Amino acid sequence: MPQFITVENRDAITTLTLNRPELRNALSQALRLEVIDALGVFNADHAQRALVITGAGDKAFCAGQDLKEAEDINEHTAAEWQEQLKAYLGAIRDLDKPCVAAINGAATGAGFYTALLCDIRIAHADIRMGQPEINVGFPSIIGTRLMYMTLGHSVTTELSLSGRLLSGAEAYERELLTDLVRPDEVMPRALEWAAELAQKPPLAMKLTKQALREYTQDIFDGAIDTGKRLQPLAFASGEPQRVVAEFLARKKGG
Repeated sequence: MPQFITVENRDAITTLTLNRPELRNALSQALRLEVIDALGVFNADHAQRALVITGAGDKAFCAGQDLKEAEDINEHTAAEWQEQLKAYLGAIRDLDKPCVAAINGAATGAGFYTALLCDIRIAHADIRMGQPEINVGFPSIIGTRLMYMTLGHSVTTELSLSGRLLSGAEAYERELLTDLVRPDEVMPRALEWAAELAQKPPLAMKLTKQALREYTQDIFDGAIDTGKRLQPLAFASGEPQRVVAEFLARKKGG
């Protein structure tokens, strides 16, 4: 039984919930592996035709990398960590069926990547989303490249270097969100989208998803390769470890 996610199948729609609300649904390697396994099962199940991904609670969709686990990353393991992220993000990219993000709270860092890789994104005005990695000493690489496809160079540069988060309203204005609704409408609207997309001819859906994936494969692979090259340099300096330790100490202190 999964420990960090829940999976519910209703009619032709699967709902996958990241379920670590006490840690704002942060991504540990154990959680990522559970998601990879669940997505593999979903993709192979012909009865399931669409997926909704959301986060438990009302604080966060996914707050990104689990920083407690990040304390153990160093210059020798940073490239492996990027490969682990590639497997997780690739499992979302490789879906043959539509995927809808029900963004019920903060979507930051790797949680932001997760949302960006979904086909449809539903949120409310009070969420926050973006790339705060630089604030905790991590180079902003994968999410920066994914943002670039929608936002262009100027805005992507500003958000990556500042670590500033977008509100739901601003994200909608900048076309990062498909629909902006009230908080209590996020999941219903996501399920509406999933139900509509589940009715599409499955082979046409699969091949269209394949084409979209091929159009962006070089971008995705390049982002991972850059991360594998640059993240070890960051961790060799000790800067991410120091900034993360200071951040966690401040958080623990209240």
